[in-house]
Amino acid sequence: MAIMQEAAKEGKKVAMVLDRIVLVEQTSIRLSKYQIPHGVMQSGHWRYRPYEPIQICSIQTLARRKFPDIDLLIIDEAHVAYKSTIDFMKENPHIKVIGLTATPFTKGLADIYTNVIGAQPMSNLVEDGWVVPMKVFIAKEIDMTGAKKVAGEWSSADASDRGMKIVGNIVEEWTKKTYEIYGEPRKTIVFCAGVEHGRELVTQFAAAGYNFVSISYKEDDEFKRQTIEDFSKPDTVIHGLIATDILTRGFDVSDVHIGVSARPFSKSFSSHVQQIGRILRPHEGKEYGVWLDHSGNFLRFRNDWDELYHDGVTELKAGGEQTKKELTEREKKEAKCPVCAALWVSKDNTCSSCGHVRQVFQSVSSIAGKLEELQETNRKLQIANTDFFAELQYYGRSKGYKEGWAAIKYKEKFGVYPNGLKVSPKPPSTKTLSWIKSRTIAYVKGKQSAQRMAA
Repeated sequence: MAIMQEAAKEGKKVAMVLDRIVLVEQTSIRLSKYQIPHGVMQSGHWRYRPYEPIQICSIQTLARRKFPDIDLLIIDEAHVAYKSTIDFMKENPHIKVIGLTATPFTKGLADIYTNVIGAQPMSNLVEDGWVVPMKVFIAKEIDMTGAKKVAGEWSSADASDRGMKIVGNIVEEWTKKTYEIYGEPRKTIVFCAGVEHGRELVTQFAAAGYNFVSISYKEDDEFKRQTIEDFSKPDTVIHGLIATDILTRGFDVSDVHIGVSARPFSKSFSSHVQQIGRILRPHEGKEYGVWLDHSGNFLRFRNDWDELYHDGVTELKAGGEQTKKELTEREKKEAKCPVCAALWVSKDNTCSSCGHVRQVFQSVSSIAGKLEELQETNRKLQIANTDFFAELQYYGRSKGYKEGWAAIKYKEKFGVYPNGLKVSPKPPSTKTLSWIKSRTIAYVKGKQSAQRMAA
């Protein structure tokens, strides 16, 4: 909004393009809130004012009409690349273009845009209060074994059909968690596997006494607009919304506390991240968002998520997203707390959600005196890991490195990111300094070797 307003003050013409009618309306309302004059280019919209220097445009409308005469083009949800927009950009290279997206992983973005600017890693945004932290629970998963795939992604028909088999589990798990955590129902969004899956969820939530509403391409735009408007009210009687992808991008209701993932993705990390983003908006009294994973997506994309969370985005990649390898049943079991099913967020053996302590060395538990000794050794290792991370943070800040540097180095040593590890930076020991030096030497040697091979 600030960029558009400044451009208009300089006599420039700006168009912001959005790919959903609900997002066009949402953006127009936000501009009006700040008393920024603008027009809306959307079929039948009451605010059609082509003379205004700022235009909020529906991509579908522009695809049927001619693009306005502009100096600056802003594209929302830039990871969704429309041919009409790309063609316009190629035909008008003099126009400056800004693409906005939280997930610049889509194949082809590197061919469209020249630079990427990552504002901050998500870990910094959480620390500064721009987004809330998240608690993840690994619930009963939709079984996609043998399901058909289209372009590397599971077909919506098979996903919806498989999802029907655990509808009862989804309703039961939501009911259990909302009362365990909040003591009452809290606003929820459910990402279902298909239209029929969504409708069946509505029926079973209703049977349990809760008001959930499903929205999809089969409902008219006015119904969807009114439903989202009602859900956005603090005193809404709607407990939750259910949709496949309508709520995935741009949906902005900050007091949503719970997200339910029931649409499995084989490769679309960007869709996974977009869905999670719907529950991370800060709101008064909201300490964290709760994610109930019935899709297997969080474990499937966990490494990608950790990298995004700590490192942010530093470059555009030409390749796009890759299909992820499925975890074994043992890996899935070991990834969650056996008591509350919360995700283990670090190498700490205490569940951050319920406090359960898992026994790592059960095979020697019958040997007198050994279990206590091993537990004490494990505790000392955890303290050593914490000290190491605190020393890395001190060193990184003293050198002016990015905030994510310490987390990257921690993973380099221990194989995982220090998720949830809170420390106060302290001067590094000689041992830590030696380790940092050794990694720097190894990096330089590797780079020199690569250069010799290239030559």
